[in-house]
Amino acid sequence: MNAVLVNIGQLATCPPGGGQADAGLVEHAALVIDDGKVAWGGPEAALPASAVGLPTHDCEGRLVVPGLVDCHTHMCFGGWRGDEFAQRIAGASYQQIAAAGGGIRSTVAATRAASFEALRDKAMGVLEEVLAMGVTTMECKSGYGLDLDNELKQLEVYAALNDEQPIDLVPTFLGAHIVPPEYTERRGEYLDLLCEQLLPEVARRGLARFCDIFVEDNAYTIGEARRILQTARDLGLGLKVHADQLSGGGGAELAAELGAVSAEHLEFISDEGIEALAAAGTVAVSLPIASLYLGAGQLPARRLLEAGVAVAVATDFNPGSAPSYHLPLAMTLACLNQRMTPAEALCGATVIAARALGLEGQAGSLAPGCPADLAVIDAPDLNHWLYHFRPNACLAVMKNGLWMS
Repeated sequence: MNAVLVNIGQLATCPPGGGQADAGLVEHAALVIDDGKVAWGGPEAALPASAVGLPTHDCEGRLVVPGLVDCHTHMCFGGWRGDEFAQRIAGASYQQIAAAGGGIRSTVAATRAASFEALRDKAMGVLEEVLAMGVTTMECKSGYGLDLDNELKQLEVYAALNDEQPIDLVPTFLGAHIVPPEYTERRGEYLDLLCEQLLPEVARRGLARFCDIFVEDNAYTIGEARRILQTARDLGLGLKVHADQLSGGGGAELAAELGAVSAEHLEFISDEGIEALAAAGTVAVSLPIASLYLGAGQLPARRLLEAGVAVAVATDFNPGSAPSYHLPLAMTLACLNQRMTPAEALCGATVIAARALGLEGQAGSLAPGCPADLAVIDAPDLNHWLYHFRPNACLAVMKNGLWMS
C-alpha cells in the first residue's frame, strides 16, 4: 500500500542505532508508506512533493509509534495457575511453590496433556488480543514440554501460528527451563537428551532462532548452562539467558562471555555482571510484570543504562509469574518502578527489543526503509500515553503497510 499518514500529533520513529532515549519524536508529523515500507517521516510541513496525490489517512492529532516488539514471552502453555496467586499473597515464595510440585512443573504436566490444536487455539486468542494493543513482533519460548515430543509440539505450534496470523513470531527453544520431574535424580541424562537429541533436532528442522536457559538455584548451574549454550551456538542458534532473577548467580556474566544477544530478568545482577553486559553489547531485558507479581526486586535500569547497557522491556507472559501479555502495562511499570523515562521505555519495547531478537532495522522502528509496522495511539504524545494507563489506547494497527484494524 502507498499512502500518507497525516495530522500525526506526535510521531515516534525510534531510529535503529540510536540511544535508549532517542525515540525520534517529531511533532505535527506525517509518514509516507511505499510498498509496505516507510519511505519518509518528518514534520508535515516538510512533506516531500513525491507524496502529493497519494491516499491519506488522518490520524487526528494522535500519537503514532512503531509496532511494539515483545521480546520475551512463554506464550504456548496448557492450563493456568491462579491457585498460586493466592498462595503467594499468603506468603509462599516462588521457590516454595515449586518445591511443593507447583510452578513450572504443574504447567509442564498441563502442556504435555494438551493437544497441538488446543495449544494453538489458546495461543491464537492471545495473539489476536496483543495485535489489538499494537504488538507486531513477538518472541515465544518453549520450555513447558521438557521432553522430545512436547518441546517439538510447542515449537510446531509457533511455526503454524507464524503462517496463520500477521504478528511475526520469533521462536526460542527453552528445553532447559527446569529439570523435568522424571529426571530429578538423573540430571546428566537430561542434559545429554538436550545436547544430543533435542537441540540437534530443533536446529535441523529450523524450529527456533534462539536457545535460552534458566540459570538459577532451582534450575540450571553455570556449568550446565555453559554446556547447553555452547552446543546451541555450535548448531547455529542464537543465545539468550534467564539470568539473576531470584538470586545473583553469575548468569549475566555467562551471557556476556558466550556472546548472548540478551540476558533477561536481572533483578539481582551484580556490578560485575553489568560491566560484562556493557562490554559484550548484550541487551538487558526488563520484565516488570514478573517483578510486580513476584515482589522480589526490580531490574536496576538506571544502573544498567548509566553503564551503557541497552535495556529492552517485555512482558514475560507466562501462567505463573507474569500472567499478562499487556506490553503497554509493562512499559508503564518500567517507568514507575525502574525509573525509565517514557522515551526509554518506548525504545525498550521497540527498537531495543528488536535488537534483543537480532531484528534491529527489521522491526521496532519507523525510519526510512523499515517495514511499515505501526500503531496509532489515542493520546496526544508519548508521555500522556504511558502516564494515563488504559485497558487499551491503541486505535489502529498497520503491519507491512496494511491496516489490521
